[in-house]
This record gives sequence, C-alpha cells and structure tokens, in this order.
Amino acid sequence: MDTCQSTNFQKRHFKQYRAFLKIGKPFAIQVSRINVCVMKGSQLGEFEEIVLLTIALLYDDAYSASVIEELGQRLDRPMSLGAVHRTMQRLEEKGLVYSRFGESTPERGGRRKRLFTVTVAGEQALQEARRIRNDLWTDIPKTAFGGSLG
Repeated sequence: MDTCQSTNFQKRHFKQYRAFLKIGKPFAIQVSRINVCVMKGSQLGEFEEIVLLTIALLYDDAYSASVIEELGQRLDRPMSLGAVHRTMQRLEEKGLVYSRFGESTPERGGRRKRLFTVTVAGEQALQEARRIRNDLWTDIPKTAFGGSLG
C-alpha cells in the first residue's frame, strides 16, 4: 500500500507540522511531504467529480444527507449513504475538500453536522476536468454521431 494513501501517514505528519509550529522550529520539510502526499492521486473519477460539484453547489450546507438529497434529485436515482460518505472522505484525503463540524441542532438530537467545503485544489481539479471534457467535446468530428450533435 502506498504510504500517501494512508490516513495515518497524513495524521502523523500533520501532528508533526503542528508540533513544529508550537515550538517554532523550521517545518518546510514536513509541509512539502504533506503537500506531495495530498496532491498524489488527485485525479477525479466520474462519481467523485459529481460529488465534488454538488459540494460546491451546496456551498456552506454540504453535509452527507444534503449531498445525497441533491444528487438523488439531479440524477433521478437513489444514492447510497455509504457510497457518498466514502467518496466525501476520499475527496478530503486527496485535499480536494475539507470538513468542519457545524453547530449542534435539536433536530439532530444535539449532534453536529460535518460540513464540507471545496478547497482551492478541489476547484483546480474541477476546472481541469471541465477543460478536458470541453476539449474532447470540441474535437469530436460532427460526423462521429451521424450529425446529431449539430
């Protein structure tokens, strides 16, 4: 298993990074190791792209249940909580989103929502995916689909 895929690797080095900040020692080496790790494997799968777009769409109200609801409406098919939640975790491991806990609410029995926000790296990944798709669509010959694309 690639060590960059390991959440423990990232947590260990993030803790070292935080510890260096507290005691004031140089930390550039640790930061570069984290950045290399986060950026590796940042290509988006189709479902990851859709979930990431949905998180961006929901902006400050993107949590598992709201993402599932939005995807279910837009894709007109039921979504699995496990599949969406795991995809959101994977996006966070890749550094494309970050999460934070919102306020506790009585409707949720005092539990807090885990809210997700797209990072700059996530925005860049979406822009790149869009660019590639647009280039491919533009380069398809008009005769490729029997002229039905117009």
